Amino acid sequence: MLQTIDLAVSAKWIIPIIPKQKCFEDCTLLIVNEKIHGIVPSDGITEKYTINQHIQLHDHVLMPGLVNCHGHSAMTLLRGFADDHPLMTWLEKHIWPAEAQWVNSDFVKDGAELAIAEMLLAGTTCFSDMYFFPEATAKAAFDSGIRAQLAFPIMDFPCAWGSGPDNYIEKGLKLHDNYRAIDRISIGFGPHAPYTVSDAPLERIVTLSQELQAPVQIHAHETAFEVRQAIEQTGMRPLKRLADIGLISPLTQLVHMTQINDDDIALLQKHNPHVIHCPHSNLKLASGFCPVDKLQKADINVAIGTDGAASNNGLSLFDELRTAAMLSKAVANDASSLHAFDALEMATINGATALGLSDQIGSLEAGKQADFIAIQTHHLQQAPTYNIASQLVYTNMQSRVSHVWVNGKCLVNDHTLQTLDIQRTMANVTQWQTKLSQGA
Repeated sequence: MLQTIDLAVSAKWIIPIIPKQKCFEDCTLLIVNEKIHGIVPSDGITEKYTINQHIQLHDHVLMPGLVNCHGHSAMTLLRGFADDHPLMTWLEKHIWPAEAQWVNSDFVKDGAELAIAEMLLAGTTCFSDMYFFPEATAKAAFDSGIRAQLAFPIMDFPCAWGSGPDNYIEKGLKLHDNYRAIDRISIGFGPHAPYTVSDAPLERIVTLSQELQAPVQIHAHETAFEVRQAIEQTGMRPLKRLADIGLISPLTQLVHMTQINDDDIALLQKHNPHVIHCPHSNLKLASGFCPVDKLQKADINVAIGTDGAASNNGLSLFDELRTAAMLSKAVANDASSLHAFDALEMATINGATALGLSDQIGSLEAGKQADFIAIQTHHLQQAPTYNIASQLVYTNMQSRVSHVWVNGKCLVNDHTLQTLDIQRTMANVTQWQTKLSQGA
């Protein structure tokens, strides 16, 4: 009796990420019970298996779905709202006042749906988010079928979502309990930044994070001003303060990290947190350059994120990969820095590792969840093809993503969203644009 396969997807190339720098040609990815069963040659496959659904994509490459490790999804509704300002001016004079006036549960739901649609169409199957009303983002993610990790925000001051650190943590823990049994949605702690969260809440987060084995995501060393101000106020760099409190651990995701010296790298090596690189946002806000080459040579896990669309202004990880690879070469003054396969790892297995999900996603290994994408390569902008990994990184492939699967379920079929009503989403976006334009 032949083994039954739920879904078989045959393609010209398959890049599994693990094994490293491996590319299979003319092979088929096999899915059973929402998980990867294996990769086998396509020739004669119907003689070896009973296949319930067989999709043949002869001009495509299959690879793991992309993992966007940092963003503020609802901020798609603020895309282009306050461009061309330095970070603190952008925040204090434009973004924070707009959020105080407009952000509520409906704003977050509608913005998150727009972001999820954009990410899915560009090949992202898992995203991490830090924003107000995380319960609204969690529901949008759950309903869409995408995988998500929500780092609920924690700050010293009140906002529309809560009254202060204790209230934020109380609401976040409730959200954690509500999604405990949902494998696609995980909940972590999101202290905003060292300069917006005092020691006492951070100490409580350390205790709770260790108890729950829940991740902690925090903006850190984003600008030279932030580091300089911390030294003036506390006598130490932000990373040293966080390490002394106990916040830096393998559960920690440090976002941006553009201002790093040798002492910082030594702390990272000692405590093994993860660094989330957001190249477009850092460039647009002139925040600085994350030294990816130096971090990787120090064996520090570096993943990648888009940040929010208000500071990017897009959510394509393929776009981020291209910029990250070229920026790394320029910063390191080394054209061999961040090889194409290394860049792909940043957006797949490194991202999964940073989110604590590497046992589930990030590579096309047997037993992992069937989160994968298909990218069409037969196009004049990608021709000719000598090295498919290089093509994926350097030729802006986001528009060529044709299919997206999460847990073996097809969420994008031939460039078309399957679980989201994009017309309704766009109507909601237009309403918010009108409101914000009139209130600006």
